[in-house]
Amino acid sequence: MKHREVKELCSHEHMLYLKKRKQRQIVVWTLRLALLVLFFGAWELITTVLGWVDPFFMSSPSRIAKTIAGLYEEGTLFYHIGVTLLETVIGFVIAVVVGCVVALALWWSETLRKVLEPYIVVLNALPKIALGPIIIIWFGTGSEAIIFMTVLVGVIVATLHMLAAFMETDRNKILLLRSMGANKWQILYKLVIPSSLASFISMLKVAVGMSWIGSIMGEYIVSRAGLGYLIVYGGQVFKLDLVMSATLILCILAAGMYFLVVALEKVLVKNAES
Repeated sequence: MKHREVKELCSHEHMLYLKKRKQRQIVVWTLRLALLVLFFGAWELITTVLGWVDPFFMSSPSRIAKTIAGLYEEGTLFYHIGVTLLETVIGFVIAVVVGCVVALALWWSETLRKVLEPYIVVLNALPKIALGPIIIIWFGTGSEAIIFMTVLVGVIVATLHMLAAFMETDRNKILLLRSMGANKWQILYKLVIPSSLASFISMLKVAVGMSWIGSIMGEYIVSRAGLGYLIVYGGQVFKLDLVMSATLILCILAAGMYFLVVALEKVLVKNAES
């Protein structure tokens, strides 16, 4: 009887916890949306309604909406979005895969790590935009150059994040597995990779932002289509409405990609717990 009462009490407490957690999520999302509405409302108010700032210099939400609608009517909106999104996703995937593989290789070989680590740090500090002319010569003026720039910006960050995660694996657990006869591959598969799951998700979140930076940077250097191209073109002809419209679309796409990573995090954590 006592066991049943304890079980019912725990179940009741768990339900209360889940209810409070759901309420906190609702409050957070409500405040997020309110902040967004307040931002755009204030922006429209000071530019269009009150006229405190000339919309020519910073556009306005209503003018941005008209510009996006105009791009849609011209049939070019989704074309430019598709070009940039494809370049970003391809560059993101390649950067993450290559970064994880290089990090694993550096963890596996201490000699290789000591030889290459200084060069990786230097490459991370190098302004990637300085390599623009070289990239154009190597890859031409197509999407290949932009994808390469995206990979270049993201791969070093991914490598350093994952290498740090691998190196932070509990030494005592590694020694325990070695004392039980585990080889290096078994240690990697059974301990190092599972313990680096949280760092992997963190790296993905950072890599999302770096991928968008890389793709837009590449489109700044060389592009004939894409959201970066619209931003460059809009700046050249002083169409700030076009610049702000493309920037807003970029923010939405980056947020969407980030939330996909968050959804992946929930799936991976759920599977790890089960």
